[in-house]
Amino acid sequence: MQFKEIIGHKDIKEHLVRTVHENRVSHAQLFLGPEGSGSLALAYAYAQFLNCENRQSADSCGECPSCRKYNKLIHPDLHMSYPFIAKHKEDTATDYADSWRKSFLSNPYMGLEYWRNQLDADNKQVNINIAEAHGIIKKLSLKSFEAEYKVLIMWLPEYLDTQGNALLKLIEEPPEKTLFILVAENQDKILNTIISRTQLVKIKKLDHTEIAQHLKSVHHLSDQESAEIAFIADGNLQEAMNQIQSQTNNHFGILVNWLRFIVSDAGTNMISLVEEELSKMGRENQKSFLFYAINMMRQIILIKEGLSSLVFLPAKELDFVQKFAVHYTVEQIEATINLFEETHYFVERNANPKILFLDLSLQLTLIYKYKTFPKGTQYII
Repeated sequence: MQFKEIIGHKDIKEHLVRTVHENRVSHAQLFLGPEGSGSLALAYAYAQFLNCENRQSADSCGECPSCRKYNKLIHPDLHMSYPFIAKHKEDTATDYADSWRKSFLSNPYMGLEYWRNQLDADNKQVNINIAEAHGIIKKLSLKSFEAEYKVLIMWLPEYLDTQGNALLKLIEEPPEKTLFILVAENQDKILNTIISRTQLVKIKKLDHTEIAQHLKSVHHLSDQESAEIAFIADGNLQEAMNQIQSQTNNHFGILVNWLRFIVSDAGTNMISLVEEELSKMGRENQKSFLFYAINMMRQIILIKEGLSSLVFLPAKELDFVQKFAVHYTVEQIEATINLFEETHYFVERNANPKILFLDLSLQLTLIYKYKTFPKGTQYII
């Protein structure tokens, strides 16, 4: 991957290029940026630039043998580590290398949930186990096969837990011409002993305009559609992809019908919609639907607070939120958002969808029809 393929981050790209030209490459770096910001893509582009055989002034050449191997993620001196599902204690990330290459090459801005879906993880936990840590030590103790630098890119070191202690000595005193790049989203979840041994590279979320331009040029969306999705995604390109997917699922039509049945206390219709549509969506579509519903409710709050200029929605959705905002209070909308977020949490943990959405519907009916605010419910997972 080349720098020119990555959206935005002009200053970061220039900084990374400068460190290579000035021979100031720190042996351990922490790329810290939110999901969908492109931090992982930047790490790969940096590694490719570092080992390019015909390095240009601001980017790798993209054509030399090293770049061609990097572009396919098959360079022998490029090592990748990431969270995975260990079916056996000796399993390592290498067992999932084919899935990783396919996932990254198709979506270099991917988030953890996207990766979990490629693994068919369901409600299983992913992590970076001790066998992976020992495997990294073994790989990096070997001499380079053909490149100047051996590079390890570890995505989401937050999932190392205490296993990361096994890597401390290697990170602090690595073999010559060895580069660690840790790509993280949450600094608070990384071992402090690892953070203290790395040079921090902070990566900001993408601008709305950068995402909108990408959606127009790559996904051929209209100016209005691109602006709306970019606003909702709030700097997260992975979320923008999720929103594009949600548009094909008629989330708006389902949400409007569902809320209509709720506010009118049309019990039979409400139960039918839960059983025939919401409970049969599949877990990822249910999560996407709930995220969409949360965003719609947030737009309603913006309107009620007199911030209509910040609302970017298609005409029919805008008409809906404007009418909904007239009839219901901020307190009701906030309670709805809280319930949607709780439901999203339980969907992720594989709660029974029919029971979950039926209970959610009943609680929303209490809020809108009877202005009663029920306490949260605990579900058996």
